[in-house]
Amino acid sequence: MREDLLQRPAPAAWLRGHLGLLAASAVVLLVLAWAVAPAVFAGSDPLHGVPAQKLRGPSAGHWFGTDNLGRDLYARVVHGTGLSVSATVFAVLLGLIVGSLLGLVAGTAGGAVDTAIMRVVDVLLSIPDLLVALAMITVLGLGTRNVAIAVGVSLIARFARVMRGEVLRVRRAPYVEAAFASGVRWHTVLFRHVLRNAYGPVAALAAVDFGVAVLFVASLSFLGYGAVPPTPEWGSLVSDGRGFLATAWWLTTMPGLVIVVLVLSTQRIARALQKDGVR
Repeated sequence: MREDLLQRPAPAAWLRGHLGLLAASAVVLLVLAWAVAPAVFAGSDPLHGVPAQKLRGPSAGHWFGTDNLGRDLYARVVHGTGLSVSATVFAVLLGLIVGSLLGLVAGTAGGAVDTAIMRVVDVLLSIPDLLVALAMITVLGLGTRNVAIAVGVSLIARFARVMRGEVLRVRRAPYVEAAFASGVRWHTVLFRHVLRNAYGPVAALAAVDFGVAVLFVASLSFLGYGAVPPTPEWGSLVSDGRGFLATAWWLTTMPGLVIVVLVLSTQRIARALQKDGVR
């Protein structure tokens, strides 16, 4: 029998060792399902309220309770997932694509190009990400789309820094030097050899920044820069419950818990990617 088969852990042992990762993956998949098909998981109208049922606590009929207008909070959280998650995904993709391209160009070109790009990156990294997003919102205006753009811009510098470091590491590899020496075109070496072997840590960073982007999008929505009421969005739902903390704790706690659980789940997945590596 092969030695690698003998060393392979049994399925039961593997499951016990990865329960946290499996639970985190299940949470992320559930949230994505909420975003894609909210009506399947919450049949109630998130905009329709029953005044006679206002400020009801969590129960079998209303899992997250009801708000001050009698609207089902669970339905509002589920239906608000689409805006929050789509803004987060757009922001991470914007930061990933633009930042990776900048890091790839800086690490490949070197010289004055590298210096110019990285000085801009250093300036952005010296400013807290949320302040960069707030500055962008001031320029772009209100709305979920602008929030996504602002958060994406705030993430660009992080991806650019990591990608540049990986490109510089891979460029010194013997197989890359051999490809250049054999006369292979530079763009072929760049995308087939350099980028292919440099994207692992960047992918792990994308998983980490997904949770960061969730918090940033929710924070900007909490401050009133996101969707216009009564459209539900996670951050605005937390903000709406601030005036009822003493009498209706669930208005802020339930959507807040959803945000916290999702962020912790993405961080758990990111740790697994960083530990095992992305190939």
